[in-house]
Amino acid sequence: MSGKDARSGRIAGSHPENVEVISTERVFDNFFQIDRVRFRHAKFDGTMSGELTRLVFERGDAVAVLPYHRGRGEVVLIRQFRYPAYVRGGPGWLWEIIAGMQEEGLTLREVARKEALEEAGYQLGGLKKVMTIYSTPGASSERVHIYVGPFEQGDRVGCGGGIGSEDILVRTFSLDEALRMIEDGEIVDAKTVIALQYLFLHGDDV
Repeated sequence: MSGKDARSGRIAGSHPENVEVISTERVFDNFFQIDRVRFRHAKFDGTMSGELTRLVFERGDAVAVLPYHRGRGEVVLIRQFRYPAYVRGGPGWLWEIIAGMQEEGLTLREVARKEALEEAGYQLGGLKKVMTIYSTPGASSERVHIYVGPFEQGDRVGCGGGIGSEDILVRTFSLDEALRMIEDGEIVDAKTVIALQYLFLHGDDV
């Protein structure tokens, strides 16, 4: 059958799956990695593409969490300097949710709790999974696993601020204020926008 599939309502060929990886070469290996990959992939018309070459920024997976006090309608955000945002003409110091890289031997939730304690001083218990996103799928294989973490007043057990060379400011905002900061362009980090908008839509279920 060509055209629209009567059973699914989808356009035939709209879900190609076949990918042929010809070669992978690591061209940079330091704090991050960059791979040069040659491959072919299935096209929507059912044929295979010609050989393509792409550079893939390999960063691993990240875990992010938004602490949320349901009774007071407040969220905890952090602020730190981000040179890549600064050099692109944006604000160098970004308001964000807490985040860190996935660590071997730890679950995603364990990483979220560890980062919440180190960066903001909060000891979180139960976490609600929001979603997993690809931050820049055209260039990077990085996935970000986003959570919301309810907390009570007594869960602030430290001052936060990060470890090592990190310089992190911790602040509490009302959810309404944080949403206004999105509208005003004060919050421009993608994972943070997603987490705050999810909380606005589903806060009663967190």
